Amino acid sequence: MSTPNVSGNFRTPAAVVFDMDGLLLDSERLARDTFIAACHEYGYQPDIAVYRRVVGSTYGATQVILREGYGPDFPFEPIYARWSERYDAHVHHLPVDKKAGVLEILETLTDAGVPLALATSTHRTNAQVKLKLADIGQRFTHLVCGGETQRGKPHPDPYLRACELLGESPARCWALEDSMNGTRAALAAGLTVFQIPDLVFPEEHERNLGQHLVHSLHDIRTLFLELKTRRNQP
Repeated sequence: MSTPNVSGNFRTPAAVVFDMDGLLLDSERLARDTFIAACHEYGYQPDIAVYRRVVGSTYGATQVILREGYGPDFPFEPIYARWSERYDAHVHHLPVDKKAGVLEILETLTDAGVPLALATSTHRTNAQVKLKLADIGQRFTHLVCGGETQRGKPHPDPYLRACELLGESPARCWALEDSMNGTRAALAAGLTVFQIPDLVFPEEHERNLGQHLVHSLHDIRTLFLELKTRRNQP
């Protein structure tokens, strides 16, 4: 992975749409570990290769993926309930660690007057709690949360809705994602997509779908500042 070349066809964004879990907050490890613990409570040893496919997906998609991957006898409902209970016990009371560069990129974009939105598969109540505890919720003009569009990620609906709320064309917006589900959603919606992989690195056939792979949010901030400087030069 490398920072995109500023000499390419990049422009400063009219707005930026962020994912949340795994991109802003280091919550995907917590989600994975509480899933494993919930499975163990029911005497089930999960195949993590199957679990990785649910990262960034909705409740409905998670149910389909786990049942297809683990078989029709997989006790999805009780495991999901216990998984949610364990996960929520943490995120409702304790701030989730922020990923590297979060405060810097949010401050830089806000200071530059770039509107920010969030497109997450997490339901609104949980998303708002996590953002509040992390003290970053005030940075976002709009939230598009799980269950609020006809289809969730990897479909484009959440990103199309975010751009609609921002009043901007997707072609003029950047999307920042970590997962393949989110990356596919943003690409399908027509945004310029920067992917910062978290738990799951894209397979070889997934690395050239049109997204730009970078190491961290620091790289995005560097690119934005370079583009801004170049734009202001006579």
